[in-house]
Amino acid sequence: MRVIPIVRDELAVPYMAVLDDVPVRTGPLLDRLGRPLRDLRISVTDRCNFRCAYCMPKAVFDRDHRFLPQSDLLSFEEIFRLASQFVTLGVRKIRLTGGEPLLRKNLERLIEGLATLRTPEGDELDLTLTTNGSLLSRKAQSLKDAGLKRITVSLDALDDAVFRQMNDVDYPVSKVLEGIETAQAVGFSHIKVNMVVKKGTNDHEILPMARHFMGSGISLRFIEYMDVGSTNQWRMDEVLPGSQVVNHINAQHPLVQLAPTIPGETSDRWGYAGPDGRHDSALGEIGVICSVTQAFCGECNRARLSTDGRLFQCLFGSAALDLRSLMRSGEPISDEQISSTIRAVWRNRTDRYSEIRGAIPEYLATPIARNRPEMSYIGG
Repeated sequence: MRVIPIVRDELAVPYMAVLDDVPVRTGPLLDRLGRPLRDLRISVTDRCNFRCAYCMPKAVFDRDHRFLPQSDLLSFEEIFRLASQFVTLGVRKIRLTGGEPLLRKNLERLIEGLATLRTPEGDELDLTLTTNGSLLSRKAQSLKDAGLKRITVSLDALDDAVFRQMNDVDYPVSKVLEGIETAQAVGFSHIKVNMVVKKGTNDHEILPMARHFMGSGISLRFIEYMDVGSTNQWRMDEVLPGSQVVNHINAQHPLVQLAPTIPGETSDRWGYAGPDGRHDSALGEIGVICSVTQAFCGECNRARLSTDGRLFQCLFGSAALDLRSLMRSGEPISDEQISSTIRAVWRNRTDRYSEIRGAIPEYLATPIARNRPEMSYIGG
């Protein structure tokens, strides 16, 4: 066994043992709380053309903000290599995020590569992408041709004035809606729309959003305003509990709760009811992600790879394994050694920030809680 130092700063794990002899292991890879590794979120850029206050507030991410230089970003070849090893460890879903992932030049080339990956059983991956939709009308066809399976669009309001206020770059909502329509037209059949609900800012848009997407074939998901990073001035009194979102919609459009579609699903699913009181699939469904008021850490099966190659095991994490430095150490590193390193980290995983935050409010004041990476860096 040899030890390769891979620290870059306080967010990285100081070192990781890299095994020369990798023993054969059987059975699922589980962390210390019994959670498998199934979902990998990959942030392909830390840049975005929006300045949403809950993610990249303009006061912090201004013209003088220093984004990562191109040389610090993982190359597509490095991303593909790491993704391949994650798949051998149990990952079945890969989501490309940012920042705004469509700002990454030639992203379709990466998608083409990832689309060729297969599970040990020979199955295709669930390959998806989250975007603010600003470039979607231009990119939808090429994304589809490259092999992307699904798209999620962030859209926080239908009212143009509210939407421009939230994106803080005066971007019109009509352009995002055009992108969604184009994605449907080129053949994307699994499109989701995510709405971050910030109490007192856009909560009056809940019903208009629900009505707009009802029966459209698009699943709308409402996300509680979360304390990701340290620059969004998060306050609990700006959080509208997901239960209130459901009650608000249910009062106008009766809902019935639906079963999860996959283990570890982040959203509670609710379907629109027909006259018989049962779910009418033609009307569609909504989802509610309650990471603040109803923590789902116990079933979290997601790992996150930052723009510059750090492995975070929690959206609210503060420590990370520097995989980029491992690959660029100057010494030959085999795929098996990378896989063994990831496996060792996941097996020691105990992250459950949302549960701790709810049980111990004073935890929010600790240095660990204050020094979390921004969503634009780690990906949503």
